Amino acid sequence: MKVQVVDLNNEATGELDLDDAVFGAPVREHLFWEVVNWQRARRRAGTHKVKNRSAVSGGGRKPWRQKGTGRARAGTIRSPLWSGGGVIFGPSPRDYSYNMPKKKRRAALRSVLSMKVENGQFKVVEDWELPEIKTKNAVQALERLGAPKALVVDVTERDDDNTLQHNEKLRLSVRNLRDAKYLAAEGLNVEDLLRFDHLVISRRAVEQIQEALKS
Repeated sequence: MKVQVVDLNNEATGELDLDDAVFGAPVREHLFWEVVNWQRARRRAGTHKVKNRSAVSGGGRKPWRQKGTGRARAGTIRSPLWSGGGVIFGPSPRDYSYNMPKKKRRAALRSVLSMKVENGQFKVVEDWELPEIKTKNAVQALERLGAPKALVVDVTERDDDNTLQHNEKLRLSVRNLRDAKYLAAEGLNVEDLLRFDHLVISRRAVEQIQEALKS
């Protein structure tokens, strides 16, 4: 399938062939739910913790003798039955992440990309060359492209030290926008694609994603 490639003024500059295996795949919506849950589980800190009766300080002695006082038997003032005592079955630190098959993750990504193309929410730009780092430039470019609420994707390049270098003009211009987000092509994910109305992506990023997902 072919899509039109435009510049930042939304004027056509050519066409691009999309791989049907990536951008024309069946839309399997049940995978969206599975993969988004997996993404969110990986982000959970899992640092919640309460003190049980063994962790609460104090209460080392029996508060009163067992018999003869007329009161209920008590062995410690840190009993969960007492105010200031330990908590029964409270949360403790844990890792919420779990494994998701790579084939399923890729299938979900192909599905959501195909859905964007099918719904006309997919826009390819020749390149993301903004004149300067300025939020206004990003806002105006997205408005001209008809995608004010968009996920903006571009490629990264490696420098001589093998460090990934982002398109800093684009990244810094978009970062303060409430309704837009910048992502590098290798960071493309299902949750962000579903959050934003449009996907606005550079030609080189499309080629990189096709190469990664076609297998």
